[in-house]
Amino acid sequence: MADTIQPTDEERAAARHYLMRFEVDTLRSRPLWIRLIIELIGTFILVTVAAGSGVINHYAGGNPISRTAAVIAPGAVVMAMIYAWGPLSGLHINPAVTFAFTGRGVFPMKWVVPYWVVQFAGAIGAGLFLQWMFGDVAAGGNYPISTPGGEWKSLVMEALLTAILVSIILNTATGHRSIGHNAAIAVGSTVALLGLFASPISGASMNPARTLGPDIVSTDFTGWWVYVAGPVIGAAIAVIIIGLVRGLPGRAEQAAAEGDALPEITT
Repeated sequence: MADTIQPTDEERAAARHYLMRFEVDTLRSRPLWIRLIIELIGTFILVTVAAGSGVINHYAGGNPISRTAAVIAPGAVVMAMIYAWGPLSGLHINPAVTFAFTGRGVFPMKWVVPYWVVQFAGAIGAGLFLQWMFGDVAAGGNYPISTPGGEWKSLVMEALLTAILVSIILNTATGHRSIGHNAAIAVGSTVALLGLFASPISGASMNPARTLGPDIVSTDFTGWWVYVAGPVIGAAIAVIIIGLVRGLPGRAEQAAAEGDALPEITT
């Protein structure tokens, strides 16, 4: 059997240099305008997929998209976007996630309002797109279960689901960013799994922008407060939990949040 060819010292050094460059590029801070573009596009894509299943089912007739497919699709697209764009903006695409990172103390307060503005703009843009393409965007909305006490049950469910989702995000993210294999798989699969069992109650929104974007376009605000209060309460609970089990953010987490986790490399 032929001897295995071992890499030379130069090749090892080149590989280490490449990996370090990749990590620096992944973790370094980005200009705010780049972050806002990604948040706008990311939220637009998420809401188009999440609300699109209901709108397309209504448009096509016969419900060709099953409930299972309708809740797995948003999880899959979130997973893909974290892999692709997580290092660019953190890929919050959810005002509740931005709120949680800020509450954790690893996201700049001055960026909160710009993030929220573009997240809602992306969600409204998605609603307008679906309305233009297929009409009746209200068919893709989230509404509380229509039973006695349905709004309160939906509120509790949205708070619980958001607490679970944001806990996963905070514990797999690097600083204020959802980055890499752990975050992509964990967050994407959590979105899908929570929707699989809870969507009949509240739609499993966990995201004020996802719900209010189509609502604003359709001017149907049934139970809208559930999808603001629930995610905010859930995100706050998640921040409290991570504070109890992990304490305050350490230097490494704060450095990563500021984009200074790794040294710059010069050629």
